[in-house]
Amino acid sequence: MDWIIGAVCASLVAGAAYAKKSLTLSGCLAAILMGTIYYGAGNLFWFGTLLLFFITSTLLSRFRKDRKQEMEKSYAKTGNRDAGQVMANGGIGMLLCLANWIMPHPAWLYAFIGVMATVTSDTWATEIGSLSRKPPRSILTWKVLTPGASGGVSMLGSSAAALGGIVIGTGAFAFASISGLEQTAWFGWILVGLIGGLAGAFADSYLGATVQKMYRCTVCGREVEVHEHCGQPTIQARGWTWMSNDLVNVLSSVIGACIAIGLGSLLAL
Repeated sequence: MDWIIGAVCASLVAGAAYAKKSLTLSGCLAAILMGTIYYGAGNLFWFGTLLLFFITSTLLSRFRKDRKQEMEKSYAKTGNRDAGQVMANGGIGMLLCLANWIMPHPAWLYAFIGVMATVTSDTWATEIGSLSRKPPRSILTWKVLTPGASGGVSMLGSSAAALGGIVIGTGAFAFASISGLEQTAWFGWILVGLIGGLAGAFADSYLGATVQKMYRCTVCGREVEVHEHCGQPTIQARGWTWMSNDLVNVLSSVIGACIAIGLGSLLAL
């Protein structure tokens, strides 16, 4: 019955997102598969936390969208998520959910909070940070960068990342309570979400500034993530050829998960 409930709920949410053009068809199908597993193999703790990330991130992607349109032309991924982006954001969490289903252990829960806090913090930092009136600075050199540049950080974006981690930690605590999972202090869950999310988000920025494959527009000279800009093909500027934006998201999620496991074990949630 849990698998049926998961499939129905996931189909409703993903279908609505597809209708609103927040998901492509492939993204919709991937979200249905993921949501089914999250609820079928898990419970409301897993499914609800995933849903909290998806809903808040979707709403933020539409917030002042007119001001973000120019920067989105430089991004490999936009608010209309495809299967690759869906799996990059929630795939690790899905594997953790299955691992906990097969062999229950608190470490899977800590890791999941870290993963979801990372993708939420990173998304919130991008969506809100892009609205900052002050230009971002390089996480490596602290030099001023153009808005939307990979590896850039700002006070507004960092604050949004922290808030995103807190929201995930709070939501995870609430869903865990409803699901009857053993737990202790509420502030421990929030701290894991905050620290894990910030660690993962800053790791994402660092990887973006160092090894992510980036291109340069031959017309405007801007460094971008896409193969075409200003109507012309771009050329590779730096980074490892195989290090895509999706892979950067996956690696930063792993880092956030590891930090969360260590902190969660220390606090003995």
